[in-house]
Amino acid sequence: MPRHLMNPLDFTVEETEELLDLAADIEKNPDKYSEVCRGRRLATLFYEPSTRTRLSFEAAMMNLGGKVLGFSSAASSSASKGESVSDTVRVVGCYADIIAMRHPKEGAPYVASLHSKVPVINAGDGGHQHPTQTLADLYTIRTLNGNIRDLTIGLCGDLKFGRTVHSLIEALVRYPGIRFVLISPQELRIPDYIRNDVLEKNNVPYKEMEKIEDAMPDLDILYMTRIQKERFFNEEEYLRMKGYYILTEDMMRLAREHMMVLHPLPRVNEISVDVDQDPRAMYFQQVQNAVYVREALILTLLEIM
Repeated sequence: MPRHLMNPLDFTVEETEELLDLAADIEKNPDKYSEVCRGRRLATLFYEPSTRTRLSFEAAMMNLGGKVLGFSSAASSSASKGESVSDTVRVVGCYADIIAMRHPKEGAPYVASLHSKVPVINAGDGGHQHPTQTLADLYTIRTLNGNIRDLTIGLCGDLKFGRTVHSLIEALVRYPGIRFVLISPQELRIPDYIRNDVLEKNNVPYKEMEKIEDAMPDLDILYMTRIQKERFFNEEEYLRMKGYYILTEDMMRLAREHMMVLHPLPRVNEISVDVDQDPRAMYFQQVQNAVYVREALILTLLEIM
């Protein structure tokens, strides 16, 4: 049976570190890996819009010498005719060696994995999980910090629907000395299952607050997220929340010299473009790191390395 990636916890800490080591070697020695997937195909099945994740997977496979096929919206697939996810994955498994799937319904990639004869990667399912973004986040943190331990991490914005936030918390609680500051309006607080079953169950220290300025002086990492229009039931509620947090140059003056700013992107208006010039702004480096990590993941799941 093939191995799949649905959740960052599908890999042990040791396996995660091995994957990050492989990503580091790919970054350092790209030519060494430029032909290792020749003759292999990646299918990108994206049932909702994506720029970074889909193109990052495609770039990763092409960097490894492989080829890519797939679709970028449900409307351009047989889903528009009523085909089920399970049937789609059975069909695509006849064309491709590995599949990356994004779907607006939570659990859809997991359903696909139950029926697939090739590895399936969850590239984001609703407001649930985004494990490959989490691996890219971990790689970025480890690369810039030297390790993943003894850090105070501020998570700001949409903590209710933010799948990147949920995945990152679940992954980070396995490392020693991690503390969280959860910054959000009351309406977008972290879900109870994350608070109770992940943070409190693992005795991980955390604080919840609404003002970003109050958190800044204590943070080693500030992880910004956008307010996600597509997760709201009505336009009025989204517009009310949209401008709740905007990180500015003035706010950055409150932060430690070594604090890094991360963001899974896309950015709307929650980080002022003036912050881009700050050497602590690492969100575009995250984008590059994600390619290395996805290359390492493809090689791991295909059992090439």
